Amino acid sequence: MSHGVHAVQHEAEHQMEHDAKHGGHGEGHDKLNKRVALLIAFIALFLAFSETLGKSAQTAALNYQIEASNLWNFFQAKNIRRTATIVASESAKIDLVGADDAKKAALAKQIDEWTKTAARYQSEPEAAGGKGEGTRELSRRAIEEREKRDVALAKYHHYEVASAAFQIGIVLASATVITGMVALSFLAGALGLVGIAFMGIGLFAPHAVHLF
Repeated sequence: MSHGVHAVQHEAEHQMEHDAKHGGHGEGHDKLNKRVALLIAFIALFLAFSETLGKSAQTAALNYQIEASNLWNFFQAKNIRRTATIVASESAKIDLVGADDAKKAALAKQIDEWTKTAARYQSEPEAAGGKGEGTRELSRRAIEEREKRDVALAKYHHYEVASAAFQIGIVLASATVITGMVALSFLAGALGLVGIAFMGIGLFAPHAVHLF
């Protein structure tokens, strides 16, 4: 929660304590203060949830991005080695022309090994516990991690909007105590509902609404 929200909330609490000690403006005002205090507590509870979820989503997005980058780097290294192997194989095929039988046999064996190696670099589904470490599998895994990152970022943005709505709601509810304007508390409640809605979108349908 931001320092500004803390300051307004503290001022509201101070005002409620002052009203309680000096009788406030009557029983009706005391009931209003209690209702507003309950509203503030309710919004603050959901603010804690949204900030926790937002931090978790942000951390997950960072981890997915790191994993995707590592997989793409591995893909590039494997692809370079595969390309070098193919080039060597093709060059050896040229050397076959005009070579004697003994050299042809040696070159043919080497070409066969390079061809198998190039094929393994392209697809190695049994490696890494069945995840695969060929260029084909690495690119697929990197894309999957990138998609997970995008989902986590979408969740994070929705939680951030929810947190902003909750914080503004707390400020408005606190201002009700200070100013006595009941309309502010209704607006605060509406913002609380908006925040809950964005939390729900972040949890269950992060791509339903595109904010950024």
